[in-house]
Amino acid sequence: MFTAGTHTSAVTMEWAMSLLLNHPEVMKKARLEIDNLIGETHPLEEPDILKLPYLRCIINETLRLFPAGPLLVPHFSTQDCTIEGYHIPKSTILFVNIWEIQRDSKIWEEANEFKPERFERGIEGCKFIPFGMGRRACPGSGLAMRLIGLVLGLFIQCFEWERIGDELDGSMPVLIVSSPSAVKECFTKNDIIFANRPRSMAGDWLTFNYTAYIWAPYGQLWKILRRLTVMELLSSNNLQKTSNVRDQEVVNFTRSFFKFCNGRSRNVDLTNWICTFSFNLMNKIVAGRHLVSEEDAGMGKGIAMIKRLKGIFIVDIPVLNMCDFLPLLRWIGYKGMEKKMSLVHNQRNEFLNNLLEEFRQEKVSVGNREKNNTLIGTLLSLQESEPEFYTEDVIFIAGTDTSSTSLQWVMRLLLAHPEALHKLRAEIDSQVGNERLLNESDLTKLPYLRSVINETLRLYHPVPLLLPHYSSEDCTVGGYDVPKHTILLVNIWAIQRDPKVWKEPNEFKPERFKAMEGEKEGLNNKLISFGMGRRSCPGATMGTRAISLALGALIQCFDWQSMGEENLELSYNSRINIQKNKSLEAIYTPRSNFVQLLSQL
Repeated sequence: MFTAGTHTSAVTMEWAMSLLLNHPEVMKKARLEIDNLIGETHPLEEPDILKLPYLRCIINETLRLFPAGPLLVPHFSTQDCTIEGYHIPKSTILFVNIWEIQRDSKIWEEANEFKPERFERGIEGCKFIPFGMGRRACPGSGLAMRLIGLVLGLFIQCFEWERIGDELDGSMPVLIVSSPSAVKECFTKNDIIFANRPRSMAGDWLTFNYTAYIWAPYGQLWKILRRLTVMELLSSNNLQKTSNVRDQEVVNFTRSFFKFCNGRSRNVDLTNWICTFSFNLMNKIVAGRHLVSEEDAGMGKGIAMIKRLKGIFIVDIPVLNMCDFLPLLRWIGYKGMEKKMSLVHNQRNEFLNNLLEEFRQEKVSVGNREKNNTLIGTLLSLQESEPEFYTEDVIFIAGTDTSSTSLQWVMRLLLAHPEALHKLRAEIDSQVGNERLLNESDLTKLPYLRSVINETLRLYHPVPLLLPHYSSEDCTVGGYDVPKHTILLVNIWAIQRDPKVWKEPNEFKPERFKAMEGEKEGLNNKLISFGMGRRSCPGATMGTRAISLALGALIQCFDWQSMGEENLELSYNSRINIQKNKSLEAIYTPRSNFVQLLSQL
């Protein structure tokens, strides 16, 4: 024995009520039918439903427009067959897109309009199949229709209704941009209009009440955070002052990596090591200390720590999900998404509160000078003058996921293209030599290194869709009217692989960026890895420098060998679809002419 159909019945009742609240004339007509045929002396009962054809039409029209399952439960063929002349092999999965069928303008007049009267003429053929067809049709359809009819009828009969809040019509305008010209128009002419972010379930839980810089609404708070971020924390002057921190972290990383192999060839989980470097670097900048010690890096304790940190800060939660477009799914706890977000929020809060408390205690014992040079030190100093803006909620760790993911993809591509790896090493050897480790001051002399990173970001960007923007007023893009409150999604994957923009767009060719020098404006519209306009990533320069330093050290000091061929396109598509990234494993050996240098780090 089991309970079934609860979800679909509840969803259908909610949609029916939402549609009736959006169309009060239909509600009035349904109430009139009930009053005339049932009366006002007793409540509606199940046998009465057969006397109420218009109520049945309302339910049918609801199921037509918003079926609880837009795709029927899949079927599976047990042998070969043909459908409309096409050969269908055995063991084929069959999906029936009833949403498309029940909104087909060739079948239904005014297909997207709510018109219950269309069912007064009866239903013919297979154009209305919310419960499926054939042997595997839903056996509970009759019970469901009676239950929905009884509850909906009682709601209409016994209560007066008035909508509060926004209409729940299951739609939200979305503009997807996939061309450089449209991107330029969005973030130049319409930059202020698209300077906002949409509110979402993920934003409600994971942005500390929208005080995080990248999610803050466009206004006074955002402008203050921008001034702090762009003019102080990440300004060219401040980046220059903190270059020694990044240089030292690369030294620490390289030294640990050399000790791990003990001077010999060794298999390595690069994903874990790259994440260790990214988290340590970010936390050194934020709080002035490491999260994983050199002794623990690559070992059991360090691996466990990185796994914990990834579970808190690198989570498979989409920025926008079905609950943002169909709020009723949020009300019923769809797929446990909100519960997971709540758990992640609590874990982040606990981690960051502990980080702050440890920072305050260390500041008292160590002294002010060292700690004031950190991100937390700067923010806490500003908090004393403007506490209403610089709350502890704005202190967070950002950029770790994108930096570590990009660095992994660079190494994947270089392992798959050894000729590019050798060319990059030759450039580093020529410009830096083998008597010292490269540092940040060398980066301007390594154009091919930057080209390799740019080509990686072009082909395998960590975020195939940029963070969504949100229009604050009506505008036009590409000659099309875009209404107020439209979500803007920029498909950088499509733009950065567009054959009209790039020659051999699916090939890894870092040299293409050498040929594009001098085309700065054109390149900005073609390669938009960090976004454009007011809401572009403020940490682009720091992130690129960190990736360049770590990659340069790995190529300069070690020989590399792949542990087998990998389908890069399949790996990337898997990450987009199911947010799982296979660990990058390789074999590395210290270069013979670098052993002495590495031993002295």
